Amino acid sequence: MSCHEIEALRLGLMNVLGTADRSVREHAEQELDGHLEGPIEALANAETLSELQRHLDAALVDLEAEIAESDADDPEYDYLRGRLVAVRDAERALSRLTDQGESVLDGLGDAHDVLHETFPVEE
Repeated sequence: MSCHEIEALRLGLMNVLGTADRSVREHAEQELDGHLEGPIEALANAETLSELQRHLDAALVDLEAEIAESDADDPEYDYLRGRLVAVRDAERALSRLTDQGESVLDGLGDAHDVLHETFPVEE
């Protein structure tokens, strides 16, 4: 059993962050072998934080549907529910990352404004 959403998110984050660790990428790709389609494929190939969020949301919808269709007596049912918890946690982590990035961007804008207020540029 594998948590395809988490591995695809890892690949997508590696794209966004420019991470080039070949061994980590290869491991994630092996975990996803045969499962790269739909939101999982889009998530693995995402290149922006907003793409990651959008495709993770779609993957969560699919996972929730899979759980809803599963029988509670199925031996994999508890794993599916645990997977949902892990993916929701990853969704919150991605949201925090996006919020932090936006905060850095705002801070840089404020620093730029203060610099120009302190040292006006004559045109």
